[in-house]
Amino acid sequence: MKKILVTHYSLLITKKGFTLIEVLVAFALLSIILAALYSTFFISHKAMEGLDESLVKLQECRMSIDTMRRDIDSVLYDPINKNSLFKVEDKDIYGKQTSKLVFTTFSTLRPGLSRIAYFVKEKDKKLVLMKEITSAYTSENVGEGFEVVEDIEAFTVEVNYKDNWVKTWDSALTRTIPQDIRITLTTRLKNKTLTLFEIAKPKRGLTL
Repeated sequence: MKKILVTHYSLLITKKGFTLIEVLVAFALLSIILAALYSTFFISHKAMEGLDESLVKLQECRMSIDTMRRDIDSVLYDPINKNSLFKVEDKDIYGKQTSKLVFTTFSTLRPGLSRIAYFVKEKDKKLVLMKEITSAYTSENVGEGFEVVEDIEAFTVEVNYKDNWVKTWDSALTRTIPQDIRITLTTRLKNKTLTLFEIAKPKRGLTL
């Protein structure tokens, strides 16, 4: 009889529940698991944000270089008309390659013959690709420039001259426009350098 009572008493003791130490250990393990889950979620969220920013920047660069190519494709130059031109200048900002491209064409953004300029300027110690559209019959300094792509590494325009790519051209001297123009835009995505380029071919034989 005594043996049965002792056994019953032991069962009652084991059914009392968790001790304080066991509860503290459980909470500590739960905290570690939740911290790990939060850290994983936070890192994944930051990675997705970075990916979204990179995709937006890549799309922005592609659209800009495509627009530039289409603008150059529609270049209108007539050596008899002193207001028409095609000019490429080789420049340098902070040791980084930049170009200035100026040419005349008809733009959907304003009436009449337009002068379009693509160039790079410094803003907050970063390079910004700009576009300016003005009338071909006004001073070159008059116009409304707007940002095309922010924070670029380089912008280069080269023309094909006798099977060589050169970085300068002036229709006032050559009395013609090049047959092939290569546009190169370099930017950075997640600490990696990305270079995009297009080759434009102005429609020759068009008159103003």
